[in-house]
Amino acid sequence: MAVWFTADPHFGHENAIRFCNRPYASAEEMDAHILERYRARVQPDDDFWILGDFAVGKVTNQERERLRQLFEQIPGKKHLITGNHDRPWVRRLQWDSVRDMAEILVDGRRVFLCHYPMITFPGARRKALQLFGHVHNNWQGTRNSVNIGVDVWDFQPVNLPEIEQRARSLPVNQYWDAVEPGCGL
Repeated sequence: MAVWFTADPHFGHENAIRFCNRPYASAEEMDAHILERYRARVQPDDDFWILGDFAVGKVTNQERERLRQLFEQIPGKKHLITGNHDRPWVRRLQWDSVRDMAEILVDGRRVFLCHYPMITFPGARRKALQLFGHVHNNWQGTRNSVNIGVDVWDFQPVNLPEIEQRARSLPVNQYWDAVEPGCGL
């Protein structure tokens, strides 16, 4: 069983194409490509954490049904960390869990999950890693807080080794010594 992460697919959100400079002609094309990328990596027994903004919130009943059917095609045990666009109908989909934030252990590493980037978080002083979305392609993060959104990972889910490799190339948060003195990142 593997553990995968992603954020901000914005299924059904036509404006995400323009706002994030996504290479698609329509929301349907975007949705199909992201689903294909998910299905290429995530297996049925894997845990799949989606860190917010699964779908645009305000849609017609017909569009909700289309997005529900798309949701059912996503493999794995699906966990939602709620984002600012995840309306009640999104939270009522058949997720294995729905939370505002979560702290999990992956391959012995403490990982804190939140839709939003944080300066500090539970476990930060003990080498925990925070994963987030929300900012799309505006910021990749820092050495201990990494953006795992589709816009900075070629629209595919990522695993912890891939995230840790990117984290090593990111700068140390410029505020880290002020908020967590002595952590030695």
